[in-house]
Amino acid sequence: MDLLHEKPLKIHLVNSTESPEFTHLTQSLTRSSIIGLDAEWKPIRGQNHQPTFPTVSLLQLACQLDHDSDESETFLLDMHSVPLPSIWELLRETFVSPDILKLGFKFKQDLVYLSSTFCLQGCDPGFDKVEPYLDIATIYYQMQHKQQGRKGPKETKSLATICKEVLGISLSKELQCSDWSHRPLTEEQKIYAATDAHCLLKIFNVFQDTVVKKGNSSNNMVELHSSGVNLGLKEILEKHDIDDKIIRIKSFEASHMFQATVSSENDQRISKVEVLVSRSSSRNTMPMGESLLKIVRKYGEKILLRESDRKPKAARKKVKKRPSLVAVTREKQLDNTGDWQGPPPWDLSLGGDGCPKFLCDVMVEGLAKHLRCVGVDAAIPSSRKPESRELLDQAYSEQRVLLTRDAKLLRHQYLIKNQIYRVKNLLKNEQLLEVIETFQLQINEDQLMSRCTKCNGRFIQKPLTTEEAVEAAKGFQKIPDCLFNKNLEFWQCMECNQLYWEGTQYHNAVQKFIDVCKLNE
Repeated sequence: MDLLHEKPLKIHLVNSTESPEFTHLTQSLTRSSIIGLDAEWKPIRGQNHQPTFPTVSLLQLACQLDHDSDESETFLLDMHSVPLPSIWELLRETFVSPDILKLGFKFKQDLVYLSSTFCLQGCDPGFDKVEPYLDIATIYYQMQHKQQGRKGPKETKSLATICKEVLGISLSKELQCSDWSHRPLTEEQKIYAATDAHCLLKIFNVFQDTVVKKGNSSNNMVELHSSGVNLGLKEILEKHDIDDKIIRIKSFEASHMFQATVSSENDQRISKVEVLVSRSSSRNTMPMGESLLKIVRKYGEKILLRESDRKPKAARKKVKKRPSLVAVTREKQLDNTGDWQGPPPWDLSLGGDGCPKFLCDVMVEGLAKHLRCVGVDAAIPSSRKPESRELLDQAYSEQRVLLTRDAKLLRHQYLIKNQIYRVKNLLKNEQLLEVIETFQLQINEDQLMSRCTKCNGRFIQKPLTTEEAVEAAKGFQKIPDCLFNKNLEFWQCMECNQLYWEGTQYHNAVQKFIDVCKLNE
């Protein structure tokens, strides 16, 4: 059952010019004033060769046989089965016939691919124009936003979204990227393809009813009936006691976003002269009705392909930009500036106490814990997200060397001379060795695990017994029960009161830093 109508969709698969379906298509095109156009193709993925357009596999034509009724039929033109030269003239005349309004949704891309497909089969120059044409997206946004006196957003809503808002029906797009080149097509693919084209007619009918009703209104304002304002098209169509004309009016009432004053501005208008131009087609088509002709004059557009549109554009590969000579020179200068020149602020010759002290910014915060594990005083910033000035002030006031990987901080080197060092390595173990070698730190096994890794504080001089540790830990730290019978010594941080003991983790950490610092050598 068709989702957009209470009657089943009339779908005709055309796979031969000798078939009854093809004859029916040619007859329907002569009787139709409005057709909805859509195309399906298999996407090209992983394209490493010369760029090409996808080959169109299916062309959908939804024909509204009478502009004063909802009678319509949808034809699926199988581009893999039908010889393209045999239908090129028929489609070309249809695309430019002034008696047929063509509807589409961003159909220009479809036309580019369609034209390329026909050119590959010797039908040069393919197709270069569709006129008169009306894009569903353009009409939707014009009516949606002109009523409020503002321009619509640049981003276009999807057809599924527009269908949901205008018709109150969900349009599934699950099969959009299916393999349309595979034959035979599944029933689901046929219904999906037909529905995509057919819904263009239904949306246009809502818009047409709006224009007609606006023309009949004396005050240019449409009042929505409270009884129909919340009804979707699906609910309206379930009422069997109303005729076709009322259905279309109710459809408008269900789509209140189209209550707008008809705009007289359109950059791509089709003038009355263009509409009434004499027809060169050999096929006899029915002229448009007066109401439809007014819409074409007001809103008609055309798709015109330029020569540049016919050339596939190569996929742009992301190329890593090479840094300019100035940038490279500046980077080298910063690297050289980051080399330690000394002496550090704790140097005895400067009146220091000889005890190395560092401040690690957020970029090397892990290095701070490693330095503490080997007994080196390593603080972190006082605030979570410090400004550059805050880091410099803290390093200066506490007589520390600021460790960082931020090259920008080196620009402030003049403010605190010999108190900023840029760490070059990325891994924490390598960073630790870099700092030890650069500042010639003397590390021995007795220093390992002699500072609190949590806050950088020092430990109390006398170890605590298990009973003393349990008492000290009350209210803020739990001592595991398995430690009570092991006669261990506990050490407490004098700053944060954190308790440590010489368990398995302690011995593993000691051995790790013996290896990292190469103390056995």
